[in-house]
Amino acid sequence: METREKLDADVLIVGAGPAGLACALHLARLIRAHNEAGGKPELSAENIYVLEKGRELGAHQLSGAVMDPRGLAELVPDYAQTAPLETPVTSDAAYFLTARNSWKLPVTPPPLRNHGNYVISLNKLVKWLGGLVEQAGVNIFTQFAGAQLIYEGDGIAGVITDDKGRDKDGHPKDNFTPGYELRAKVTVLAEGPRGSLTKDLVARKKLDGLNPQAYSIGVKELWDVPPNRISPGWVAHTLGWPLDSSMYGGGWIYGLRDNRVSLGLVVGLEYHDPRFDPHEAFQKFKTHPFVRRILDGGKLVRYGAKAVPTGGWYSVPRTYVAGGLIVGDSAAFLNSQRLKGIHMAIKTGMLAADSIFDALRAGDVSATQLSSFPAKVEASWVARELRAVRNFHQAFQHGLWRGLAQAAVQFVSGGRGLVDPLRVRAGHEAYHKLDELSGGARPAPPRFQGDGVLTFDRLSDVYHSGTRHEEDQPCHLHVLDINICVGRCVTEYGNPCQYFCPAAVYEMVEEHGTRRLKINASNCVHCKTCDIADPYQIIDWVPPEGGGGPNYEGM
Repeated sequence: METREKLDADVLIVGAGPAGLACALHLARLIRAHNEAGGKPELSAENIYVLEKGRELGAHQLSGAVMDPRGLAELVPDYAQTAPLETPVTSDAAYFLTARNSWKLPVTPPPLRNHGNYVISLNKLVKWLGGLVEQAGVNIFTQFAGAQLIYEGDGIAGVITDDKGRDKDGHPKDNFTPGYELRAKVTVLAEGPRGSLTKDLVARKKLDGLNPQAYSIGVKELWDVPPNRISPGWVAHTLGWPLDSSMYGGGWIYGLRDNRVSLGLVVGLEYHDPRFDPHEAFQKFKTHPFVRRILDGGKLVRYGAKAVPTGGWYSVPRTYVAGGLIVGDSAAFLNSQRLKGIHMAIKTGMLAADSIFDALRAGDVSATQLSSFPAKVEASWVARELRAVRNFHQAFQHGLWRGLAQAAVQFVSGGRGLVDPLRVRAGHEAYHKLDELSGGARPAPPRFQGDGVLTFDRLSDVYHSGTRHEEDQPCHLHVLDINICVGRCVTEYGNPCQYFCPAAVYEMVEEHGTRRLKINASNCVHCKTCDIADPYQIIDWVPPEGGGGPNYEGM
């Protein structure tokens, strides 16, 4: 049993994304104003700790990168002069694609209008916010992952950070350092979508919302293109090809400064064909004449993938326990109709800071005291915005056209639609078994290769994600019953992990006449799709050694 160093804090924030940093910055400012006014008890921003598993701030921050500035304006009123914003949105459009043609919609749907928003690099924004947080006196620790929660009574009392320096078999190496036991009066989970600590807390304390959480996967690339291909601030969204009408999702193309383009495809993780490949679909998206015209002659700069919590208001879990709060994407505060969550992450982080400040002053971090957080959310514009789209994602469970029809009814009825609440199953339950698919259990499709110029295979894209892990460390992808992978899953679903993973982590290989699952953990871009989409729910994603993972520089 290793001896762990123990540290005590007033507030521990797990995750240095927009939600976690907004919480830290706003709380530090509240504490400073409190102390300057002679308030009792005296508090200190130095007793706020922020943990970030990436090797630097922003390294794991991937976004579609059009930001509604509403939350940032409340946190940093002079943001327009000080924040690293790429460009304001200058024009927007929506297109419907078939395999060869594109039709611009005569009117851009209201949810896709972006006047007043900004195209940004979330990586750069988070680095900038982190600088403000450090200036406010808060301690930020990069390359530290929260490995497990400290449960105490009916709540939580901190986290144990990851051990460093174990080999692939779990044995200590010469540089072994056990994780810290970080205890805090209040622990804030701001891990982003499908956070491992949040997942454990929600399951253990039965905090689930009315609906199970729903997720999509976003696959994205950043390109440098020849001059005059795209105007800075031009924003386009697409529906249709390469997705079929049974699927939820669409594409985007954003013009940045200096002839740089952000483009990607988001796909709901409730599709029916277990051999559908989101990465391949995105590569095909780039071959459409409408998209190819923009990219031809350009160069791929960066690649990334990430889960997006699209369940909406009815999927938000209970966000408080004694000694703990859940904020931002970890709690599904994201508008799936607009595909925007940065502003809500910032706002919910600030509202959490308000509740924490009141709790610290009162010397009471009970669940009753911290229940003021969801009450503050209920009274804010976050709740108003989410209620207006509370049934949106669920409307598409029976396909695009029925979904659009229901979305229209929801729009005119303030989010209610034909049925309220509209119930759904978890996305991994939507798979059809191979013998239920049209055409039956056909042979596995060949792996997508790409041409290396416009389209790329998974390994080439992983290279462009900047992903790096310590090779000799325990595998952070825990498969709870490997026999299912080489038995039932082969015949029932065709091992969908080979297809839904956008980073070539999972391979079924034949060795000496025996089929086995090979896990290439060092490829992992931390999108969490495997934890979400596995039909048997036997894959458990946990953080690797702190500092490992992608480097989404400039994304």
